[in-house]
Amino acid sequence: MDFQPSKRAQDFVARIDAFLTAHVIPLESDRANFDEGENIRDELLQALRAKALAEGLWNFQLPESLGGYGLKFTELAAIYEAAGRSIFGPVCFNIAAPDDGNIHLLSRVATPAQQERWLMPIVHGEVHSSIVMTEPAPGSGSDPGGMMQTRAVRRGDVWVVHGHKWFITGGEAAEHFILLARTSDDPRHGLTAFLFDKSQPGWRIERRIPIMGPEEHGGHCELIFDGLEIPDANRLMGVGEGMKAVQIRLGIARLTHCMRWLGLAKRSLEIAGTHVKDRAAFGQKLIDHEGVQWMLGEAALQVQMGRMLTFHAAHKLDQGSRARKEVSMAKIAVADCLHKAVDTAIQLLGAKGYSRDTILEWIYRYARQARLVDGASEVHKMVLAQHLAAEGRDFWKWD
Repeated sequence: MDFQPSKRAQDFVARIDAFLTAHVIPLESDRANFDEGENIRDELLQALRAKALAEGLWNFQLPESLGGYGLKFTELAAIYEAAGRSIFGPVCFNIAAPDDGNIHLLSRVATPAQQERWLMPIVHGEVHSSIVMTEPAPGSGSDPGGMMQTRAVRRGDVWVVHGHKWFITGGEAAEHFILLARTSDDPRHGLTAFLFDKSQPGWRIERRIPIMGPEEHGGHCELIFDGLEIPDANRLMGVGEGMKAVQIRLGIARLTHCMRWLGLAKRSLEIAGTHVKDRAAFGQKLIDHEGVQWMLGEAALQVQMGRMLTFHAAHKLDQGSRARKEVSMAKIAVADCLHKAVDTAIQLLGAKGYSRDTILEWIYRYARQARLVDGASEVHKMVLAQHLAAEGRDFWKWD
C-alpha cells in the first residue's frame, strides 16, 4: 500500500490549509462568530461556502458522474483531515456530518429522479439534510434491525408513518430527511428507507435536546411522526433494504468522522506545541522538560496510529471491500486519540487551555461524543471480537 497521497490530493490539502488559515481560523477566536449551538453563524458560513465553491474546494465526496472529482477514499482521508484542522472547516467545504454521509448514500443508491429532487440541493448547499434512525427505549439504538419501533404502513402508493425518534443530528436545520422505519417483522429485511421534506405534514420536532455540545447546525432533535405520508416514489432502495442503505452510509460516515477528527487532534497538538515552545517554567522552556516531551510524544504516536488505521480502512474501501473490521478499528482508535490529544493539550496549557481563550475546551467537549456516535466503541469492539472468532489467525492476514 502506498501511503503517499496523490498529487491532486496534496494540491487540495495545500489549498484547504491556505483557505483555513486566511479565512476560517481567524473567526474561531471571537465568540461573536458562534451561533447558539457554538458552531459558525449562518451568515458567515454562507459567505465562506460561496468563497470555497468559487475556489473549487467543494463536495470532494461526489463522483465524477454528478459533477464531482471522483476522488478515492485514500485521497479523501488526506483532504478531510486537512479540513478538520479548523472547528468550522468541514462545513465550509460541504463535507460535514450529517450532509456528508447523506451525499455519499444518495449519490450511490438513489434513482436519477431522486438524486435531482433530494441530493442536488444538498450538493449545491441550498439545504441541509438529516438521517432519522435512533429512537428512545425500547426502540432502536445500536441494534436498529431488531429494535426499531417506528412503522411505515403501505396504503396504495403511499406509506403512512407513525413513531418516535430522537438524537436526530441536524434535525432543526434540515429540509431533506432520510427516514428508517419498520415495514415488516422480517428479522433481516424488516426496515425500509424513505425520503421526506421538512414542509410535509404529519410530523413535528418535539424539542431540540440539550447536549454537552458543541453541536452541528440544527442540533440534536426529538421527532414525533403521527401520520406522515410518503409517496412510494420517495422510497429509497427496495422495500426491506433499509439496513442495506444504513450499512452503505454508516461504514463510510464512520470513516469520514475519523478523517475529520484526526484534523482536530493534530490541531490540538499544534496549539500545545506552540505554547510549550514559548512558555518557560523552572528555568527552561516547557518543551525542554522530559515529562512534557513524553506527553507530546505519546499523543503524537496515538494520532499517527489512528491515521494508519484510517488510511488502511480507506484503502480497503477503494478495493471494493465493505471494510467493516477495518472501519471499526479506526473508529475506536481515532475516537480515543482525539480525546488523548486534546486532553494532553489542555493539561500543557493549564488554566489557559481550560478557559475559552483557546478552542481546546470546544474540541474537548466535542471529542467526548466521538466514542458514542455512529456506534459506541464497545459495539465496535464486539464487531472485532466476532471477526476474530470467525477468522482466527486470518484476522491479521495481509491483503
